[in-house]
Amino acid sequence: MTRRRFHAPPESFSPDADSVTLSAEETRHLRDVLRLKVDGKVYVFDGTGREFRCEVKKIARNATELRVLNQVTPESPESTLTLTLAVALLKGEKFDLVVQKATELGVARIVPVITTRADVRIRGKEDADRKTLRWQRIALEATKQCGRARLMTVKTPISFYDLMKHSLESDELGVMFAERTGYSLISALDRAPPDSVVALIGSEGGWTDEEIAQARDTGWKIVTLGGRTLRAETAAIVAAALLQHRFGDLI
Repeated sequence: MTRRRFHAPPESFSPDADSVTLSAEETRHLRDVLRLKVDGKVYVFDGTGREFRCEVKKIARNATELRVLNQVTPESPESTLTLTLAVALLKGEKFDLVVQKATELGVARIVPVITTRADVRIRGKEDADRKTLRWQRIALEATKQCGRARLMTVKTPISFYDLMKHSLESDELGVMFAERTGYSLISALDRAPPDSVVALIGSEGGWTDEEIAQARDTGWKIVTLGGRTLRAETAAIVAAALLQHRFGDLI
């Protein structure tokens, strides 16, 4: 039987972890969509990797009180690979698709990147926050569907320059997927399995020569996938799947 899953952050649980309160949005889904009643059984995950079997005790207008019955094993375990997907900003539904599929593929975090040829421009902090909130909601819904108990982190958009600067201070393996001047995935990553990987995927317009050179000078591995030309959103999904297969838990 499919679990009826809801999300409640750790602070929504009582100090003794015997009860948990669902938000107004989760309450509307429980009451109006699933039409659950008092004493109904549901599952609640806290976004940090824990999941619990619960019983509905009280349904109010903007909150639902649940009694925690026991902690359970999430349906989908987390990957052994901490994978970050850094993706150049794409138009609306394309980036939405990447967020959804990255969640399903076990990506730990996604970073929208402002590049020279990005399809979308950020118009100030308010615009960045609005887009980030939308992507976080998509990630949450995908988490419910795919059985994960840990929420994928969705960062606010950063510039290509800032991403390169950050990578200098990190020991994560950086892999840039480019349409030219790169090596095959096997050749570029012929090393012991890393614990953490950052995969960088460009926009529909591709990378400039300057961006590729900067990434290489910063220590990133440049990978070019053979065969057909992929759309940016397809490349992001393929990159996540390949890295999870090679270093993670996708077998």
